[in-house]
Amino acid sequence: MAETKKRFRIAVDIGGTFVDAIQFDGVEGSVRLAKAPTTPGQPYEGVLEAIRRLGTPLEETDIFVHGTTLGLNAILERKGAITGILTNEGMRDVFEIGRADVPPLQMYNFAYERPAPVVKRRHRIGVPGRLDAAGDIVTPLDEDAVRAAAAELAGAGVQALAISFLHSYKNPVHEERAAEIVREHFPQLPVSISSEITREYREYERTATTVLDAYIRPIFEAYVGKLKQALLDKGLGGRFLIMRSSGGAMTSEVATRAPIFTVMSGPSGGIVGAAYIARLLGRDHLLSLDYGGTSLDASVIENMDPLVMHEATLEHFPALIPIFDIRCIGTGGGSIAWVQEGLLQVGPQSAGAVPGPIAYGKGGVEPTTTDAALVLGYLDAEAFLGGALSLDAAAARRGMEERIARVLGTDVLTASAGVFDVLIARTVGAIREITVERGKDPRDFSLLAFGGAGPMIAPLLAREIDVVDLIVPNVPAAFSAWGMVMSDLVSEFSQTDIRRLSDAERPAIEAGFSVLEEKGRAALDQQGVRPDEQVLEHFLECRYFGQEHALEVPIAMDMETADIVERFNTLHAERYGHAIADPVQVVTLRLRAIGQLAKPSLRKLPPATDPADTALVKVRDAYCFARRQMVPFGIYARERLAPGHVIQGPAIIDEGTSTTVIHSDQRMTVDEYGHLIIRRHAA
Repeated sequence: MAETKKRFRIAVDIGGTFVDAIQFDGVEGSVRLAKAPTTPGQPYEGVLEAIRRLGTPLEETDIFVHGTTLGLNAILERKGAITGILTNEGMRDVFEIGRADVPPLQMYNFAYERPAPVVKRRHRIGVPGRLDAAGDIVTPLDEDAVRAAAAELAGAGVQALAISFLHSYKNPVHEERAAEIVREHFPQLPVSISSEITREYREYERTATTVLDAYIRPIFEAYVGKLKQALLDKGLGGRFLIMRSSGGAMTSEVATRAPIFTVMSGPSGGIVGAAYIARLLGRDHLLSLDYGGTSLDASVIENMDPLVMHEATLEHFPALIPIFDIRCIGTGGGSIAWVQEGLLQVGPQSAGAVPGPIAYGKGGVEPTTTDAALVLGYLDAEAFLGGALSLDAAAARRGMEERIARVLGTDVLTASAGVFDVLIARTVGAIREITVERGKDPRDFSLLAFGGAGPMIAPLLAREIDVVDLIVPNVPAAFSAWGMVMSDLVSEFSQTDIRRLSDAERPAIEAGFSVLEEKGRAALDQQGVRPDEQVLEHFLECRYFGQEHALEVPIAMDMETADIVERFNTLHAERYGHAIADPVQVVTLRLRAIGQLAKPSLRKLPPATDPADTALVKVRDAYCFARRQMVPFGIYARERLAPGHVIQGPAIIDEGTSTTVIHSDQRMTVDEYGHLIIRRHAA
């Protein structure tokens, strides 16, 4: 029997309110979108419903790629597994002591108390065995003590185990043997070991990373297992991939072995897509703004590449994982508006998918951004999500009136506009963190707005920070999922190796990279990547002698050492405003192993032959912030717009799953790829 030809690629992104699914047809080059409500109780059910609405034949699907913040939510909500720690004797409290610092926002709060650790002290056990800083064995591992500790933890109801020994980044022999013992005697107990997750120094950070991996592992394994089996039952014959927090994808098997790398996999898809748009349109400096139902994720694209960090803060825990530099705030389409001591607040609480905004008619009683947008005339109550959901405009108006306007002593229109004012103010603060506070002028950037609420809110932000232009991409409501379609397979490896960056030390550095290269190629081989599809990227994390923090320097293995030093000096000057003549020290070797996948390309569209007015559907009153009053807005269907069309605001571009609001001092042009380009223009 002939094998079914696989022509489709599917990407699915779970948000706080909706599941976005996108299909790319490799034969026609077309894209199709479907949305379904998020199902918090059983997240995979929302994914399956979105795929059902998409209607893609799974037996003809080559790649299914998925992004989820399931692990992150478990950490933030403290709903992970009961976790134990196995470590060196005398080191059981490293995880609780941490760095003994106080979060910046709590610096002057004398009543501040550190949150309780996610691992109880009775679930942390130290066993005899010790390596020195060079990785040499000082005291042999007490295997009987390991067995006894594992038995004690299993008997106490521990559901996952984190193993983290001192200096295992240099030599993992004790961790690996301890894991073997636990798996042999307690095969039902998931085990995470630090040396398999990160080979970097700093025992607290490495332990915390391993604990978080173990904490979410049972939940993640169960979710991926159920989803994968359901997809196989429905005929999926292609590869099932999960997004990484730093972009790129990995097979579901790899993801379940180290789920900590997926905690920001949903937002990372949007950043991958943003980088693609930056390169496509030649925008060196781009700010990506992903407004979803629950949050805003903002990030910087410079020189057409996103910034990757190698340490994140999840809740208040450090995690030594590669992750895009994202600023996340609780403002989105489902964010709840409320009044505290006479001041209007928006978020971080969200109505989510259940019960949702008041207008959804599913039991929500708290007014949200969506309810405010309906009062302001930006949404069509009868055609929301392309007609898939009717909104109760009267209920939304009553909710805004009773819970916001009356409390503030104002009218419902002013109260609803105030919700957007607060949203914009909070977003400006997030953008300042990643631009102004790093010496960058946001006016030098273009904005890229996506997510279901992005094109509705971002035009106001563009006016506030006075950027040159705002870009609304195709299918903005599912842009993160579209970015996942553009991803490659990626595996990342690191090794702390502190030494001077000099010609004398160059052979040792190259030997270290050889080990990482071997691991990288093996990881890609295991995921079915052919040798001709493999690309290895090398990075050195460097600092001046005496510094604590380091900068990542991309290098080629044939570069002269002096050129690497000069590149580091240049990066240091760009980041901190100065470079010095001190010796440079290598801290960590990093390797990014890439398995290149065939990607869809955006095609240029035929230019418009009819005037833009042919896309005009109707006219309705909506709120104009430039004039602070309701005025007539032309409502245009996006699918009828073509390259070359120009629309002067006030206007609304409706595409069913997303709404773009163009204010009276703005003008929109459709570019050759179908993107909407919005610029400031006299009314």
